[in-house]
Amino acid sequence: SRAESSMGDAMERKALVLLSGGQDSATCLAWALERYPHVETVGFHYGQRHAVELECRKVVLHRLREEFPAWGERLGGDHMLDLSLLGQISDTALTQDQEISFKASGLPSTFVPGRNLLFFTFASAIAYRRGLTTLVGGMCETDYSGYPDCRDNTLKALQVAMSLGLDASMVVETPLMWLTKEQTWHLAEQLGGQGLVELIRTETHTCYLGDHTQLHSWGYGCGHCPACELRRTGYEAFTQSESA
Repeated sequence: SRAESSMGDAMERKALVLLSGGQDSATCLAWALERYPHVETVGFHYGQRHAVELECRKVVLHRLREEFPAWGERLGGDHMLDLSLLGQISDTALTQDQEISFKASGLPSTFVPGRNLLFFTFASAIAYRRGLTTLVGGMCETDYSGYPDCRDNTLKALQVAMSLGLDASMVVETPLMWLTKEQTWHLAEQLGGQGLVELIRTETHTCYLGDHTQLHSWGYGCGHCPACELRRTGYEAFTQSESA
């Protein structure tokens, strides 16, 4: 069948997951580990206020290896890139100590121009060198802040440009593109059961302000920024659907 053929193709490919340390990318990593025989990860330090996520990603990787041994066998090396230059040229609420607001363009002040474009471009360079042909990211159009570099069309265009520029096939996979946050929690449960849901709830970081001091029912965060609101409402909808 076409589905079996698609899965067969996937099992021949090797993937590089853009792992930030947040809920979405951690879920995508589990998705990739279930799907591909060899998976590596890449993270980026770009002067983000919530740099605590970079510590969280180390814990996520360690616990995935320990608690999900079948995935651990497929999990290869981790790469960390210093993109602090991006923070230096970005006057945003994600890279500067300023209040989160909406600009005249309608975009939130947390939008870092070119971030995902650069992330994927650097990731493709690593993938090319490492013999990896699939790039996996947690971008999403359904529950997102309006970032234009998260849109499906943006990433499809980028996939074409990278493949042409490298003269090598680069497939961009975004398994969360059309999922709500509630559905993302359900996906985590389908992939790794309650154990993975708890790992993501307690060990990943989403809060834009970098507040990792208080553990709420839905995870760590300030509880007020857009990222926390999205994560909280998604988790509450998930738990309500579970108990229904």
